[in-house]
Amino acid sequence: MAQWFENLWNGIQLWAADFAAEFELNFIKGNRWKWLLDGLQNTLVITFFALLLGIALGVVIAVIRSTYDKNGETMKRRGGIGYVLLKIANVICNIYLTVIRGTPMVVQLMIMYFVVFASSNNSIMVAVIAFGINSGAYVAEIFRSGIMAIDKGQFEAGRSLGFNYIQTMWYIVVPQMFKVVLPTLCNEFIVLIKETSVAGYVGIMDLTKAGELITGRTFSYFMPLIAVAIIYLILVVILTRLVGLLERRLRKSEH
Repeated sequence: MAQWFENLWNGIQLWAADFAAEFELNFIKGNRWKWLLDGLQNTLVITFFALLLGIALGVVIAVIRSTYDKNGETMKRRGGIGYVLLKIANVICNIYLTVIRGTPMVVQLMIMYFVVFASSNNSIMVAVIAFGINSGAYVAEIFRSGIMAIDKGQFEAGRSLGFNYIQTMWYIVVPQMFKVVLPTLCNEFIVLIKETSVAGYVGIMDLTKAGELITGRTFSYFMPLIAVAIIYLILVVILTRLVGLLERRLRKSEH
């Protein structure tokens, strides 16, 4: 039994020595841990500003589509240029949603980087635009479902206060819509963080790309990729926890 414990202890010491050597090779030597830090920073920057762009696009598209769904038939009977413009805008929005949701994110990113903004040297900006446009398609549907869930009486209340349709949407409906969809919107933020892992396809130093660069220098795949996975996992767990707290607070505010 004593020999077994001695062999176990020697094995643990050997494993610890190998682990320390691998850790030093992958992260300490050449300050390669800074690559992960820089990649994490770029990932968070791209995610944050892409979500802001996605929210802006989503609000506009959701308002257009929900307006057409709610008032399209009434406006059609009345006729006029307003209905024609609304119908054209709705068709454009549907085409946008179909194309963006029907093509892979990495292909959209490559088109933006190598075709649309081929002359640009700001790869982070290009990534923000690409991911923002992609996120906008999904956020738009989240917002549209939120607007459609708002009671029709809220629109009538806005009209009784003397608001026109746009003012009613902006001051009454959209704020309530945000409260309804906020937890789902936060989940979209979590999904977007993981989607940015394809930014390395166009040479952007994101978190995943940083892990790949380390493996390219050390020819060690296990530790760098596990480190990247753990960082993503920590981010998602933290954000999931925050979403849970937010949902509970919103439920309490309703009582």
